[in-house]
Amino acid sequence: MPDDFSSFIVYVDESGHAAPDPDPNYPCFVLALCLFEKKYYCRSLAPALQELKFRFFGHDMAVMHEREIRKSLGPFSILKEKETRAAFFEGLNQLMEKAEFAVISKTIIKDGQHLPEENLYHIALQHCLETLYSTLKGVNGHEDLTHVVFEQRGANEDGQLELEFRRICSGDNRHQLNYPFVPIFASKKANSSGLQFADLIARPIGLSRLKPDQPNRAYEILKKKKFNPALEQSEFKLNP
Repeated sequence: MPDDFSSFIVYVDESGHAAPDPDPNYPCFVLALCLFEKKYYCRSLAPALQELKFRFFGHDMAVMHEREIRKSLGPFSILKEKETRAAFFEGLNQLMEKAEFAVISKTIIKDGQHLPEENLYHIALQHCLETLYSTLKGVNGHEDLTHVVFEQRGANEDGQLELEFRRICSGDNRHQLNYPFVPIFASKKANSSGLQFADLIARPIGLSRLKPDQPNRAYEILKKKKFNPALEQSEFKLNP
């Protein structure tokens, strides 16, 4: 058995499009990483999410996708009923409040003025992996092999992402060090608790920057997460 695996696991998701042209309804791109301690993830987090699913669906096969929840699509059509929706969100918010994980994110605001030549996803990835290394160093976890799990987006996109990931981890980073990170690409059908958490947090982070005066309970919860050097939310504005 390998003895150099990290005590931590990372799950990644994004909100918005990485293309530089702005969506008038959501002119930003967010990359969000959820960092979990493995023992806690296995013993507490995953069972708690399963319990929530059993409570509202009678099974644990429903995959938590923020868009489907927000629009009451698929198995979340039950949320069209007002009382069920209120109870579901109360349960989900309580789960998020109790959950122990760190959030690392990069928000890129697309203002339509001067667009960078770099892929926005790659800009965000560099920032997040550098911050992940600093975060793990803070808990003495920076020397062990840490897996970073992405949802598959397509063979071409995944291939480009893996090349960029390995470039950054091979020393092309602000620390000028090799990062012991390994990418994993999971099927969109994977019923992964960690990927579902990452999916749920990305959009609230983006909305907190686009509409800071709008009530955003999810973001208020995320700001309180433990062993967290931030929401590492430094904004990359496309200004002159």
